[in-house]
Amino acid sequence: MLVNMNEVLLPAKKEHYAVGLFNSVNLELARGIIAAAEETGSPVIMGTAEVLFPFGPLEELSYFLLPMAKKAKVPVVIHLDHGLKKETCLKALELGFSSIMYDCSTDPYEENVKKVKEMADIAHSYGATIEGELGHVGDNEGSAEGSSKLVNPSDFFTDPAMAKDFVERTGVDALAIAVGNAHGAYKFPPKLDFERIRTIANDIDVPLVLHGGSGLSDDDFRQAINDGISKVNIFTDINVAAASAAKERFTDVGKGITDLLPSEVEAVKKETIKKMELFSSVGRY
Repeated sequence: MLVNMNEVLLPAKKEHYAVGLFNSVNLELARGIIAAAEETGSPVIMGTAEVLFPFGPLEELSYFLLPMAKKAKVPVVIHLDHGLKKETCLKALELGFSSIMYDCSTDPYEENVKKVKEMADIAHSYGATIEGELGHVGDNEGSAEGSSKLVNPSDFFTDPAMAKDFVERTGVDALAIAVGNAHGAYKFPPKLDFERIRTIANDIDVPLVLHGGSGLSDDDFRQAINDGISKVNIFTDINVAAASAAKERFTDVGKGITDLLPSEVEAVKKETIKKMELFSSVGRY
């Protein structure tokens, strides 16, 4: 069933588990994600990000993401991740996405507040939810999900004192925070600022979002969720799982795409289930 973000994240915040956002750029990823959610009885958030449009255009993705969500046996949010332009967010809402993220995190604070507030009012008029970002989550080398390389990421960590003001003034339904996380695969173990997560979670009422989840240790996830994270974004892990499965399957001369697709879907399903179990969202529906 198609739902908005509040319907899955508010219970997660209350019960101290997290719901995963798994980005999809094609049908095989989407099939694996939905299969994992239905098999485990887990609510799920599925979508795409603006920087991923070269691999799966927004409108084309909507042709199957939305129908799949509507017929699913579990709650499914269809979410635009990291919408960078107003026009992109409006297009997603018009297509029927039930949630959007308007990422103005690289703008000056007051500009971020103004732009996100305007978009929040529009999203809510559609019955959709909206996520904002305060601070800025950078990117690891080779990330497909972001476009900024931060020399010193700690300079862009979310200021707890500003988080409360940002949420109250914008009306966002969820807040992405920068606490040592980054998009893409980590070359070295990241050092998350758990105290910062706890402080922000205690100061604001909306669910907190952790971007750059792929590659974090299981202990990092458990601690972050225990300290107040309610949504975790995953793409690299399922993206790599699908590619690895295709590579392993393509060993014989004469094999075609139809020989590869089932293994890709299965690999994505298995990797997604691992994350759902780790986030403790299994059996929540």
